[in-house]
Amino acid sequence: MNIRKSNFPEGFLWGGATAANQVEGAFNIGGKGLSVADMAIFNDRLERKDYVGHNKMSSKQIEEGMNLASDKNYAKRRGIDFYHRYKGDLALFAEMGFKTLRVSIAWTRIFPTGIEKEPNEEGLKFYEDLFMEMHKNNIEPLVTLSHYEMPIFLVNNYNGWLGREVIDCFVKYAKVVFARYKHLVKYWLTFNEIDSIIRHPFGTAGIVMDRYKKEELEGVIYQALHHQFVASALAVKYCHEIVTGAKIGCMLTRTLTYPATPNPEDALLAQKDNRMNYFFSDVQIFGEYPLFIKSILQEKGIKIIKLEGDDEILKQHPVDFLSFSYYMSLVSSVNADKMEKVGGNLTAGVKNPYLKTTGWDWQIDPIGLRIAINDMYDRYRIPLFCVESGIGADDIVEEDGSINDDYRIAYFKAHIKQMGLAIADGAEMIGYTSWSPIDAISYSTSDMSKRYGFIYVDQDDFGNGTLKRSRKKSFEWYKKVIASNGAEL
Repeated sequence: MNIRKSNFPEGFLWGGATAANQVEGAFNIGGKGLSVADMAIFNDRLERKDYVGHNKMSSKQIEEGMNLASDKNYAKRRGIDFYHRYKGDLALFAEMGFKTLRVSIAWTRIFPTGIEKEPNEEGLKFYEDLFMEMHKNNIEPLVTLSHYEMPIFLVNNYNGWLGREVIDCFVKYAKVVFARYKHLVKYWLTFNEIDSIIRHPFGTAGIVMDRYKKEELEGVIYQALHHQFVASALAVKYCHEIVTGAKIGCMLTRTLTYPATPNPEDALLAQKDNRMNYFFSDVQIFGEYPLFIKSILQEKGIKIIKLEGDDEILKQHPVDFLSFSYYMSLVSSVNADKMEKVGGNLTAGVKNPYLKTTGWDWQIDPIGLRIAINDMYDRYRIPLFCVESGIGADDIVEEDGSINDDYRIAYFKAHIKQMGLAIADGAEMIGYTSWSPIDAISYSTSDMSKRYGFIYVDQDDFGNGTLKRSRKKSFEWYKKVIASNGAEL
């Protein structure tokens, strides 16, 4: 029998990725405060195509959400009850052979409003127990500090990340968790998909769009982003000081963009889109704003207010590695208004005729993952970590309880193969965590119908169900992939 040699290095971290606001639930338990995610509403009247850009929370919706103590229509408040069921879920992940699990800490479990002088011990104890249980299962924690979970108090009192004061609130929180978990967590991430502030400023940075004039909104977003950049660099600084041997990375939504045609104008537009995508990681890796962004801001008349020392903080504390999500590629055209469109990840673009799409209109492009990895490694020459990739689908439970998700196996098989080829091309990669290894509340749609997991959760869009976990066909497939270190696909 011929055994295929794996392209993946020894010690490669295979696993899965989750976010507190999409799995934990228990929104009003253990002293937790309300976050931006707790304001997200499930709207069963929306067509799937209409979810593109659906993350613009109004002041009225925030007020209504804060006045309701229920999780009805607020799916992220209930999640999948990971808060109470994490031991059983971790046992299933361990059965698959996970080497790592990406989770996030809900900021509001540690500082419910963000401004408390002392942290919430019950919240700290929950994550301590979680990380200890992960180690019992030989699973390395990969922890995101901020994954669309900032305290709503900071939104209402400091205008989210527009307020300079939020930097200090975040740094205080980061230093507390670094100190508490320094013996349990070695791998950290600062901000999840920091670039998403452009696509959904409320969830990413607490920017409520109706509080600003239309012409000033873009400047508000860039100012808030600058504050996040500074906070990220300071988190890197204190992580290195507090956690011996720690590695801390930034996180980018990799939106690889192709030109629609060989027309040089299309090529130039695609290049601009790709450079714009890299802007966010450029700052956190190179430690400075790229010149093309300075030119764009000047052209738009946007002046970012910096305090003395900000540029030095960015330069002195770059991240150790670049983590990224990859779900789909995009296409740019100067004639986009005349061409067919597709959606995905709260954005839209020109349809690529060479690619198939998911049930949610996301384009499936495994080769694009290889291209993206090679481009990122050529640009940065630091380790890469794919911390999100997966396919949302309508899973059907058969009469015998089985779920034959061959489409999910095909998706992962193709993408993992291309990732291995990128490593063979010379890229250095730390690991791969699928999104999400267990069905969770969708970020963009706040529903359960859009299922990603290798593990099925018995819950519908309205919170009905037993929450029982069951293995899909892909569960055993991914188990073999991990056991063979990516050789058996």
